[in-house]
Amino acid sequence: MTYSEESEPEPTRADVDQMTGPVLLEFGAAWCGHCQALQPDLVKALAAQANVRHIKIEDGKGKPLGRSFGVKLWPTLVFLQDGRVLKQVSRPSSDELSQGMSLLAHGGTA
Repeated sequence: MTYSEESEPEPTRADVDQMTGPVLLEFGAAWCGHCQALQPDLVKALAAQANVRHIKIEDGKGKPLGRSFGVKLWPTLVFLQDGRVLKQVSRPSSDELSQGMSLLAHGGTA
């Protein structure tokens, strides 16, 4: 899935804060090599946890949602449970991705 096609519309921060259940926000850009490299591992992790709502955010200068999370590098993953940030990582390793997905699988406790 690319950032612009098939993605949900970009939510506001207030929308994100009100989301229920496990959510993974992925900030990045379609042309970003680091973002592209993450995709195979991310697709596998999400396939194993179909209950996780995954929202790709096309980030860039002046984008309010990314700024509200302090995003400076891509990709940045924000793992949330019921609107609460459990973990946030930039340019995650496979281990960091696994740790975040584990938190989501266990409702915030791993």
